[in-house]
Amino acid sequence: MKSATVANIRKELKHKSNEELAELCLRLSRFKKENKELLTYLLFEADYEAGYIETIKTEIDEQFDQINTSSFFYIKKSVRKILRNTKKYIRYSLNKETEVELLLYFCQKLNAMTPSISRNTTLTNLYDRNIIAIKKKVKNLHEDLQYDYNNKLDELNEF
Repeated sequence: MKSATVANIRKELKHKSNEELAELCLRLSRFKKENKELLTYLLFEADYEAGYIETIKTEIDEQFDQINTSSFFYIKKSVRKILRNTKKYIRYSLNKETEVELLLYFCQKLNAMTPSISRNTTLTNLYDRNIIAIKKKVKNLHEDLQYDYNNKLDELNEF
């Protein structure tokens, strides 16, 4: 089955009543966990972005605490999973400040991790790529935010 374009879906949704739209959303939430997570964000957490950021930070903390540090193979696998989940939550928000804040927090946790990531090339490259991405995204923010985030980046580079 070929899916319709976003423009066609948008036109069709304009012709639906509020009850039909609510039913479509509920039906959509049954199919994928990500759809349900997105609806949860839009309905309950989009109004209070700071609370959403704190929730994601605690989840990142929990995931870093659960990493099996017996081998760099398991560390790399877990860190990639944490980054994938973090980027998924960033996609839900579509807020540039949230994106920078969460990626900075991820890099801080990765930098503070034991054993040190400097002993593994893959983890070091992943860290460096994220720092470069953060620097690019900070340039698009307001000047005051740029100053604050650049200070945080400088603190990360001191380690």
